[in-house]
Amino acid sequence: MSKRVTVITGASGVLGRAIADAALARGDAVAAIDFGPVERADGDDWMGLGGVDLTDPAAAGSAIDAVVQRFGRIDCLLNAVGGFVWQMTDGPLENWDRMHRMNLTTVLNACRAALPHLSQSTAGRIVNVGALGALQAGAGMGAYAASKAGVHKLTEALAEETKATALTVNAVLPSIIDTPANRADMADADFSTWVQPSELAAAMLFLASDAASAVTGALLPVKGRV
Repeated sequence: MSKRVTVITGASGVLGRAIADAALARGDAVAAIDFGPVERADGDDWMGLGGVDLTDPAAAGSAIDAVVQRFGRIDCLLNAVGGFVWQMTDGPLENWDRMHRMNLTTVLNACRAALPHLSQSTAGRIVNVGALGALQAGAGMGAYAASKAGVHKLTEALAEETKATALTVNAVLPSIIDTPANRADMADADFSTWVQPSELAAAMLFLASDAASAVTGALLPVKGRV
């Protein structure tokens, strides 16, 4: 297979769908992975894998193995998997564990499972989704920001570990993504200043392109006009 094979985690979310659309538009074969259902009909360039719990290393490994069996290799891993909980620091401790598992453990397991295959690509790419809010956390952002800060450091560490290879590892750091859920939660905000999912997807696809072959270990802010 000559097409670039791109794996997207969190593929059923608003951002994940935008990434999938952009990857398909540039001619990639796309494998979409999510815990929830993946709503797209299978085709020659599409593989949907729903019901995958990426907090489980074995499940992550099985999903990646299925992609390789279908397409023969993996060239790009774009990790949009994750979630958000707002709570003050004295809130339930289980939300700290929940954010850690949803935002960091999932990305770690996906990267670990995909690395042996990405290392065989002549232009392997990993692009993670961090958060600007993890650089300067506000009130109620502690659990989320701590987990996303972990994604930042994982990105930097993996970039150092693989810098002698063709693989690059980077992350985008969005401010507020314009999603229905965010609009509902912040109904009085100026939505026009937020980052569009398609804009963030474009930044991720750039980092996953040949044009960004010299970029690794970067944490790229994607602020919109926030």
